[in-house]
Order: sequence, then structure tokens, then C-alpha cells
Amino acid sequence: MIFDTHAHYDDTQFDQDREELLNSMAEMNVGTIVNVCATYESCERVLAMAEKYPFMYAAVGIHPDEVGALNEETFAQLRKYFDNEKVVAVGEIGLDYYCDNESHDTQKKWFIRQLELARELDLPVNIHSREAAADTFEIMRNHAKGLDGVIHCYSYSREMAVEYVKMGFYIGVGGVVTFKNGRRLKETVEAIPLDSIVLETDCPYLAPEPYRGKRNNSAYIRYTAEEIARLKGVTYEEVVRCTEENARKLYRLCDISV
Repeated sequence: MIFDTHAHYDDTQFDQDREELLNSMAEMNVGTIVNVCATYESCERVLAMAEKYPFMYAAVGIHPDEVGALNEETFAQLRKYFDNEKVVAVGEIGLDYYCDNESHDTQKKWFIRQLELARELDLPVNIHSREAAADTFEIMRNHAKGLDGVIHCYSYSREMAVEYVKMGFYIGVGGVVTFKNGRRLKETVEAIPLDSIVLETDCPYLAPEPYRGKRNNSAYIRYTAEEIARLKGVTYEEVVRCTEENARKLYRLCDISV
């Protein structure tokens, strides 16, 4: 079944129909979802949802646009959330130079601190990087050795993707691969092996064609999987099977049935 490795179902866009939508996922062949924190305030909501839905897990971390909320006290509290058995990763963490909500130095500081936390807890990481390719790669090379995880919503060159794969990281592929102007991501999918790809939505954002511009949800992953199958010259079923296996390895859920 489909494994959505990165979603944000605590977003207010789901307030009107969240429960109905999530309860319909099995009917739409979606078997597992990892709901991902972005803000400090979202952590408790994300954990509560993971506890409510057996097929949902949580990633806990602070998005680079939101790291201004972190200090030694809040970081200590953040660490306590990892006592919950439904937490499977540290994320989403990284750098974002597009919005520049926080200074680059502040982003780098808390990116590295959260990578160190993942190492301490022996958990994979979920990496966000936007308009920050060189600095992200440098920090990953210097501070993420021996860690594993996923480069979420990958948007850089195929050459850099190959380097991340060599480091042991998966590449997160979502709806952008279906866009006519998604050439760079299409080239990346062609360049890396299927066993290094995981599927994601980043919902409610980045809905694939034919729903581009509308609210995204995990059921729409099938369009992403169909495009990957076309690019790789394999069947849709093979993409779903392999990416689910990859995601279970990534989040260490291989022995857990849902």
C-alpha cells in the first residue's frame, strides 16, 4: 500500500473534514502516513494525531522558518516528545533561504543541534532545504555522517541527489514530479535507483497534476507514483511496492504491520 512519508494533517486546511478524510485512506490504498511537525506549537497536535490513528506516525522537529521559537528550555521540552513510541524521526529540520524568516546563522545552529539530537536518539532525519543547496550539503557532510533519513521535497540537481544517495539518504519525491516545469526532479528520478526513492505529499501543499493548486492529500500520491513508473519504465505496482519497502526501512517500521 501507499506510504506517505511526509504530511501535515494538523494544518488548518483539514479542520473541516480531517477525520472523515483520514478514515477513508485505507479505501484509497494508503496504508501508512508520517505526520511531520513544523512549528514548536504543532508538536503536541502531531503527537495526538499519531496516537489516535494506528496507521499514522510522527516526526518531531522544528522547521528552519520556525527555529526562533527554540532556546535551551524549549529544546529540552522538544526532546521529551521523543519518549512517545509513535515518533519515528527528527524533522522537519534544515535550512530555508527562500523566506529568510530567521537568520542563516540561527538556522544553521538549530539545524546542527537537531542533527545531533537525532544522533543521540538514533533516529532518522527528515531534511527540509530550500534555496540553500550548498550550505545544506556542507552541514550534512560535516554533521550527518552515519545518520540516515530523507531529503524531503527534493528540488536540486540530479548530481547532488546522487551524492546524497551515496551518503545513505533517500530522496523524497512528491507532486512536483508531475508538473510540466518539474524537469529537474524528473531528471533526478531518472538518475537515482528506485530503492533510494520514497513517496510524499507535503499535504496540504504541492498537489500533483491534475489537482495542482488545490489542497493535497495522501490519496493523490498515486499520480506521483504513476509518473515515477513512467520515468523509470516500471509498473505502478512496482513503484508502490518498492517505495513502501524503502519507507519502512527509512522509518524502521519493517516489523510493524498496520
